[in-house]
Amino acid sequence: MPAPTLPSLPRYTPAPATKEDLEWAPLPIIDFSKAGTPEGCLALSVQVRDAMRTYGFLYIINHGYTQAQNSRIFDIADAMFTQVPEDEKKHLVGDFQKTGSYRGYKPRQTWDISNGVRDQIEQYNFHRAVTDPEHQQHPRALEPFFPELRAFTEHNHFNIVHPLLRMLALGMELPEETFVKLHSFDGPSDSSGRVMKYHPRSAEEEAMTNNVWIKGHTDIGTITVLWSQPVSGLQIMCPDGQWRWVRHIENALVVNISDGMEFLSGGFYKATIHRVRQPPADQAGCTRLGVFYFCQAEDDVRLVPQLESPVLQRVGVVRRFEDARAPTMRQYYTGVISAYGVSKLEKREDGTEEEVIHGVVVKHYN
Repeated sequence: MPAPTLPSLPRYTPAPATKEDLEWAPLPIIDFSKAGTPEGCLALSVQVRDAMRTYGFLYIINHGYTQAQNSRIFDIADAMFTQVPEDEKKHLVGDFQKTGSYRGYKPRQTWDISNGVRDQIEQYNFHRAVTDPEHQQHPRALEPFFPELRAFTEHNHFNIVHPLLRMLALGMELPEETFVKLHSFDGPSDSSGRVMKYHPRSAEEEAMTNNVWIKGHTDIGTITVLWSQPVSGLQIMCPDGQWRWVRHIENALVVNISDGMEFLSGGFYKATIHRVRQPPADQAGCTRLGVFYFCQAEDDVRLVPQLESPVLQRVGVVRRFEDARAPTMRQYYTGVISAYGVSKLEKREDGTEEEVIHGVVVKHYN
């Protein structure tokens, strides 16, 4: 049977991968071709457990999308910026301070980075259901691609996040559906796709921000899936306290633990600090296009440790707040999103900046 004809759109051609000799983070690579059987899932759970305990980040290969499907998603992502008129983008800008959700467009120069310099990042967040007008109005230019975008969010949720959640549960000696039950696709949550376009900055802005494009932070949901792309910029704080770059691997995913999973796991899994900085010299002036799936637990899930875990009973719980004061997933993410990049932060002696969201101390690392 011939393949269906897809709607046409301009091809996106990214910059070549850097040839600079950078200090790369030694992140584990997980082969998801083995995830389809109970035996394979159990074997991978050991690798995933150790990776998320040590680095909070890992790569996934053989995740079910071909290179052609990968490239097509980046074509659609680029179209969200290049094929949508500016006046329509302005009409669809999300009021994240009011709603606590990033759905819609975020224009450049919304967030304060440092020393009065504001960001140069365009962003578009889309609800995972994509086609339901109850959740979100989309640009007209995206309508032909709704089926592909819905297939993309479902693939991330069911074929990547759910297997990972099972492995994370097994790593804590919990029933494998423990975390999956908290992450339905159709239930109330703000799990969503995102595209981000990082535009180059002036030399003066780079000097004033020490080349940092997004300050060091941890993510707010449970699992973040980044589709690897060749323009370097992402760095993670490694266990020895040093920033190291995340290398591009063709058609791989870069996955990290977020705050919500750290809380649910009682600190067993690590929400790792990461940042985005100016690309290396041979990619200077290049635009950086990112494609993500941000997964969150359902809105009413209280972010308390799974104390029935035999592992937690052995190693102990690391809490950032008392269980009785634990926020729900919705309370936490709406609080952080409403404040991010616009609230006044308290500077500490160690150079970090802090704010308190529903009793949780949230740090930013510059």
